[in-house]
Amino acid sequence: MYNMYNNPVNNNAMHNTGHNNMNYHNMYQNPYNEDGHMYSTYNMMYQCPYLAGSTMYSHNLWYSPNLWSQFPAQYFPYVSQVKASTPIILRDYGPNPFVVDIDEAVKQNKNFRLALWTGKHLQITLMSINVGDDIGLEIHPNLDQFIRIVEGQALVKMGDSKDKLDFQANVYEDYVFVIPAGKWHNIINTGYKPLKLYSIYAPPQHPFGTVHKTKADAEAAE
Repeated sequence: MYNMYNNPVNNNAMHNTGHNNMNYHNMYQNPYNEDGHMYSTYNMMYQCPYLAGSTMYSHNLWYSPNLWSQFPAQYFPYVSQVKASTPIILRDYGPNPFVVDIDEAVKQNKNFRLALWTGKHLQITLMSINVGDDIGLEIHPNLDQFIRIVEGQALVKMGDSKDKLDFQANVYEDYVFVIPAGKWHNIINTGYKPLKLYSIYAPPQHPFGTVHKTKADAEAAE
């Protein structure tokens, strides 16, 4: 340990009224590690007992994306798996508080339309549109609609009249688009697999618990 009265870095440290010139790292050596300092962020003094080679207080450990996979399951009895192996029960969960892996729910859905959550001011529906099919030309005069593509690709058409859909765009996985109230619109599956998406209506468009297994069922319900 350095002699605190003979600081090799600053001989005048003990006689200087200011603290800026004092080098505490050099004055106080770590008795457990001759190459480290007593106050050097604990890295050498305290090793993490669960992960060899990691320090107890290393911020890199706790923010590691692989952290959870490095511990035996018994150390985390109350942490559920994010990616559950069991299927999601698809039904209308509104208007209660609700959490779901929306991508997994959309992928599991095989119905043309299913209401997943219906509240007073908002509704979430899941859709699966067959290859070459579409949702059908429609308009919602009093609500806005948000749509996100989870799987597949499509052609989106919108316009002020059913005979003039002058807004057109190709959309793919992870694309989102918004259909303003009062716009005629259609969504056509242009891919080679079912088009999987979810839609958010504000306010709700369909009755609570809506399930349309096929497009024909949806048209019959209108």
